[in-house]
Amino acid sequence: LGYDDGLVTALAVCAMLDANPTMSMADLYRDLPKTWGTPTMSPHCGDEVKYDVVARVTADFEAMRIAGDRLGGHAIDSIVTVNGARVTCDDGTWGLVRASSNKPELVVVVESPVSDARMREMFAAVDAVLRRNSEVGQYNQTI
Repeated sequence: LGYDDGLVTALAVCAMLDANPTMSMADLYRDLPKTWGTPTMSPHCGDEVKYDVVARVTADFEAMRIAGDRLGGHAIDSIVTVNGARVTCDDGTWGLVRASSNKPELVVVVESPVSDARMREMFAAVDAVLRRNSEVGQYNQTI
């Protein structure tokens, strides 16, 4: 939008404090829900195929949702396909797969509001869908 995100964040914090006059910033922070998330993980995938791989993974997630298949033991609730695929399960756990805009790799992130174990289950399930594509290589890091 043409301005620094730090200023937007500062204004949002001020608005939250204003809306909750009896709470400190520490109180607001403590009230945030606990989530478990992976670091951004990036398996190698050639520049010439990474967008095709993401399209196939997106189609696989959509086919699973339509068929009523489970992902990591849970029903698929929604799939957002803006810049990749963010698949969310019925418990709020989600996984994101997209192509890196500047490297020969994919970007994979998983988060769960349930538990660390659930986050790991979701990562394994998302990775299993990725592994259907032989062009997907090793991760730069894993959980």
